[in-house]
Formats: sequence, C-alpha cells, structure tokens
Amino acid sequence: MTNIDTDPDKTPPRHGPVLFDLDQAVLAAPDAAPPVPDSTGTLPGHAPAAMQRLAMLAARPRPALRLGRWFLGTLGALVSFLVSLAAYHYVASLLASAPVLGWIATMLFGAVLLVLLAMAAREIAAFGRLRRLDAIQRAAAVARVAADLPAARAVLRDLDLLYADRPDLAWGRARMTDRQGDIFDADGMLGLAETDLLATLDRAAVREVEGAARKVATVTAIVPLALADVAVALGANLAMIRAIAAVYGGRAGVLGSWRLIRSVLTHLVATGAVAVGDDMISSIAGGGLLSKLSRRFGEGVINGALTARVGVAAIEVCRPLAFHALPRPAVGVIMRRALTGLFDGKTDG
Repeated sequence: MTNIDTDPDKTPPRHGPVLFDLDQAVLAAPDAAPPVPDSTGTLPGHAPAAMQRLAMLAARPRPALRLGRWFLGTLGALVSFLVSLAAYHYVASLLASAPVLGWIATMLFGAVLLVLLAMAAREIAAFGRLRRLDAIQRAAAVARVAADLPAARAVLRDLDLLYADRPDLAWGRARMTDRQGDIFDADGMLGLAETDLLATLDRAAVREVEGAARKVATVTAIVPLALADVAVALGANLAMIRAIAAVYGGRAGVLGSWRLIRSVLTHLVATGAVAVGDDMISSIAGGGLLSKLSRRFGEGVINGALTARVGVAAIEVCRPLAFHALPRPAVGVIMRRALTGLFDGKTDG
C-alpha cells in the first residue's frame, strides 16, 4: 500500500507554467534603457582614438545657461562699441593733425568693413543654400510617403534649377527631363532623379570621404606627436564636410560647416556609431592584421573608419534626396578602397 504524505507544510511540485506578478515591476521603455557598455571602439589598454575623442567632445551636452549667453552677448556688444569708438577718435584726431594719414586710415578702415560685410553676406548665402537643400529633402520625403506625383515632379524641377549652372550635370539633367514622361508614380520619379542626376554626385562625394579617411589614417599612424591626430582629424573632417556640401550644391561657409559637423558628430554619438571594434577593422584591413601592427597603426585604422562614418553621415545630410533607389555607401567598402596600398603593400590603379 502506497503511503501518501499529507503534510500541509510541504508544497506539492508543479509541472505547469509559472506565473510571475509584474504589477509592481518597473519596466523601462526601450528608449530610456541604459546603453550597453561598449569598449570595443578602442584598442585594449589604451585611451579612445582621436576621432572618438573628437566626436565625444563635439557631442557633449551644453548646459542651458540663458544668463551666461546674455552676458556674452552684451559683453561682445560693449567691446565692439568701445573698439569702434576708439577707432573713430583715432581717425578723427589723425585727420586733424595729418589729413593725408587720416584719409589713408579712413580708407583702410573702410576696406576692412567691406571685407567683413562680404564675409557676412557669404555666410548668409551659405546658410541659404543649406536651407534650400533641407527644403528639397523634406519635399521629397513628403512626396514619397504620400505617393504624390505632382509633388515629385516639383522636386525634380527644384533639382533641375539647383544644378542649372553645373556643366558636369548637363547630360544627367537632360536625360532626367526626357524620361519624366514615361513615369507615372512618385517613387519612380524620385528614383529617376537619383539614378540620372545624383549618381554622379554620389561618386564624387565618396571620393572625398575616401581621401579624408586615408589622410586621417596615415597621419595617425606615422605622426607620434600628442594631440596631432586630433587636430588632423578635426581639420580633415571639417574640410571633408565642406567638400561634400559643395558637391551637392551646399557650399557651407565657416559657421555653417562648424554647425554641420557638430550635428553630424552628435548624431553619430547618439546612435553609437563611434564605436569601431576589432571585427570591423579586421574586415577592412585583413584578418589578424592588428596583431602584426603597432598601436599607432591600429588607431590609424580606427580613426579612418570613423572618418568614413562621418563622411557617410555628411552625405546623407547634404544629399537632396534620401537613399532609396541607390544603395547607401558602405563604410567597409570605402575603407578598403581608402586603405588600399596603405597597409597591404598594394597600389591603386
């Protein structure tokens, strides 16, 4: 006869599903969850590479100190007023004591003022060109989502006007105009602009990215000076972004370039794209290559790859249309082309 244990203190085993009460649990939203720690973007035992330090510095949040901004603004206005007043009294006294020298000083001050006005006008025009590209981007996105064929045709007209003074795009503009009558959907119309007009600009922009990535990787690898890699990375990335904007018709000025590079680097930091691991470097420079190279060569590859990522982000920002009909440039392909002959002994051609 089988003995049955009827002890009430013992809980019989359960073989079914187990339910947990989550009423008191605090579930974090995906966008509020803390980021996963990632240390693969640096070489083991070393500080972050130059491009990572540059991106983190540019993307560092700034405290909203309205009183401090007012102080700096009023201080700048006061200094400008005092400098202008001193210059006026100096020229007036010089005109009274030595009229010839006074008129020479007046003409020099006038020339400086004209140059400053010309620089301001150029910056305003540069911001206007960037806003024009942004407007075309927004109009194209709305036309694609709404499948609005007239809106897509209007985007193509804006592109034709934007590049009307570009002789290198004359054939593409003519081909795009001739083929519009054969397309009856917004998606195909915008794809026509990509393939016939923007493909040439994409190749030119990718060449700029390759050149900047090659320069940053080379200087980082061969220059041992402290902070030299950061300075070179900053200069190369700023020049690259200006060149990419010029390729697509933006031609950003000095202030526009600084604003653009900060927004691009902020986006890269926010999306975690500033981390480059050994797996990516191995796919670019060859399997197991880092074990044969010095720390400086490894940092050179990292900085070059991050420069390529900045370049791709700048292309997406400056391009009048988002990538849809054509593939987005791949960082790995750009780096392999940029580093050909730099680490593997091959030469281009």
